[in-house]
Amino acid sequence: MEELVFVILFLLLGLCLSLLVVPRLFAKREPKNLPPGTMGWPVFGETLSFLKPHRSSSMGRFLQKRCSRYGKVFKSHLYGSPAIVSCDPVLNLFVLQNEEKLFRASYPKPVLDVVGKLSLHAVSGELHKKLRNIAVSFITASNSNPLFLLFAEKLSLSIMDSWKEQKQISFCEETKKFTLYLMVKQLLSIEPKEPLAFKILEDFETYMKGFQTLPIYIPGTAYAKAVKASERLSLTVREIIREREQDISRHREGDFLDVILAKRGLSYEETVSIVLDILRAGYRTTATLIALIVYFLANAPNVFERLKEEHHAIRKNKEDGESLNWEDFLKMEFTNNVIHEATRCGNVAKFVPRKALQDVIFKDYFIPSGWYVFPLFTAVHLDPTLHENPSEFNPWRWTDYKAMSKTVMPFGGGPRLCPGAELAKVEISFFLHHLVLNYRWKIKADDFPVAYPYVEFSRGLVLDIEPTEGTYSGK
Repeated sequence: MEELVFVILFLLLGLCLSLLVVPRLFAKREPKNLPPGTMGWPVFGETLSFLKPHRSSSMGRFLQKRCSRYGKVFKSHLYGSPAIVSCDPVLNLFVLQNEEKLFRASYPKPVLDVVGKLSLHAVSGELHKKLRNIAVSFITASNSNPLFLLFAEKLSLSIMDSWKEQKQISFCEETKKFTLYLMVKQLLSIEPKEPLAFKILEDFETYMKGFQTLPIYIPGTAYAKAVKASERLSLTVREIIREREQDISRHREGDFLDVILAKRGLSYEETVSIVLDILRAGYRTTATLIALIVYFLANAPNVFERLKEEHHAIRKNKEDGESLNWEDFLKMEFTNNVIHEATRCGNVAKFVPRKALQDVIFKDYFIPSGWYVFPLFTAVHLDPTLHENPSEFNPWRWTDYKAMSKTVMPFGGGPRLCPGAELAKVEISFFLHHLVLNYRWKIKADDFPVAYPYVEFSRGLVLDIEPTEGTYSGK
């Protein structure tokens, strides 16, 4: 008992000393021309406030308070490190375009413990180029591949056919099934109805819930569960690779994993990592974006009707029962505007962390070597000085695509621009084609997208659905 009291007193003393010493250390080391701001509490800094959930269609209190007090660029202390937070589109672009020159993608260690040390999030230099080229080759091969497009359409129709006897659906669950089943089929030849597909879906859901929470590894926390789920996902892919290698009768290049193994250009660990990276990117981000579009359409009947007109026109020029193709996708111009506007209003990606490789001077600000820089996309996307009525879901603003693309960067930028953005647009466009032609919907409860900072609907986006006259059953 006395030993326990001693330990508690020792910890309290350490905490008191850190409260007194740490701020002084920062004060001594910080140059005078650092951006204004505060470092917050010792150790955790302002991480808790930064991660506090808020509507993804808003900046949240953390950014609102600090931008109003310090301006669009300010200092902070996040994920255990001193940091510069940028809500300035010019600085954001400067940081992203100077990848491997002045800055490097650098996620805090707790994040890397989840995604893995060979993830595209973690690696840099030649290894990043090699792995990214592999991902790009998958996307390029899939984008306009008739077999992939046909499967994407059939899977869309299969999911929607299952709604016919229902009056309510949990839409987020449905979109997650659609995107993950599509990816595991294309990457690993796993059919949607296989138990393994469901197992992967469960692990990815656990993984995402703890991906950007407070990184405390205590059994039972979301972070600890995420680390374990990541380990299980890696093991699942490892077992699939072993089965492929042992099956000497398998000579054909079928799915993407077959192609990778046939080329032998990656190590065992690199193969596992790139497969999980593509699954991760093609699963949650795309599913969330579809849910955001449906959410915004429910509150914008004029947009819904215009979108429906575009897809009616595409269907009128096709034979009864004829599938969609690449040329049809290229005609979906307003659909493309809807997708881009949903990325701006919904903010699937809130920020990307970078680390300064050397001392950097930007305008009048000094960014010390070794400090993190967090380009915040949300603040730029919702900046009233950049976008008229920024909270309004208005796809017509994307008619001037060049002007909008300068301030809206939902898929990152520079050498790390998301390689799967175009593939996601194809999947979403095919899904929306049949959704708007076959269903109407209303949001059941007062649900809205929340940034944790990953985006999620707290109630799963439950919809009251009503079938309309179908245009193509797929049969």
